[in-house]
Amino acid sequence: MCRNIGLILLVTMLGTALAQEQPYYLQQCPRDEAQINDCLRESGNKLVHYLQKGVPELDIYEIEPVMIDEIGIVLGSGPDGYRALFRNIQAYGVSNITVTNVRSDLESLQFQLTCEIPRIRVKAQYRSTGVLILVKASGAGDYWGEYEGVKAKIYFKAVANEAADGRTYLTTDSVKMDFNVKEIQMGVDNIANGNSVIQAALNLFINSNSQELLKEMKPALRTKLTIVIRNFMDRIFAKIPLDEWINLN
Repeated sequence: MCRNIGLILLVTMLGTALAQEQPYYLQQCPRDEAQINDCLRESGNKLVHYLQKGVPELDIYEIEPVMIDEIGIVLGSGPDGYRALFRNIQAYGVSNITVTNVRSDLESLQFQLTCEIPRIRVKAQYRSTGVLILVKASGAGDYWGEYEGVKAKIYFKAVANEAADGRTYLTTDSVKMDFNVKEIQMGVDNIANGNSVIQAALNLFINSNSQELLKEMKPALRTKLTIVIRNFMDRIFAKIPLDEWINLN
């Protein structure tokens, strides 16, 4: 009888240990202040590596393209001011992100990530109205963009909550981000009315003023990206308990 009870206890203990085994896609970090930031950077890059291939345990099978519903820009004022709306934006290459630096405060659960992405390709549908380079630039078509040397900083504050399984999970309390791009190439194709003059004028203006256009797009783009990042973080945090990120003992 005692032998049977001992066997049951042993199996139970082994089952508990296996259930809490560190997942293959994440590196657990010590609380040591001298090591935590470098370790979180390495752990983040390890997670990114596996996310690129998909992690079924996290219900993530693909992370590209990154989707944004729409953003708009306005250049100039009055009835002839140029306005453009970009819809169904799809970004590729974001999964090649590398975390280059982490700053953390475990007491307040505040983190700042510095990241780099070599190249992002974007495609979208656009519609524009107004005057551009003395040409009536009303039309619709396909937008494409190539953004090279992307650098971003992501700040977030998290809160810890105990779940029904007795383990602690994070959720984001606030997220902020900013980014810059070293080189940009943009263009529009397949103008709806087939007007080659308008298409040539748009492409000339876009490529001659790409950084200025990005500056105009940035507030709306930053807002949309912040939502995408926050939703993705919460999706990850809901699956990974805090003690798999950081050794709490």
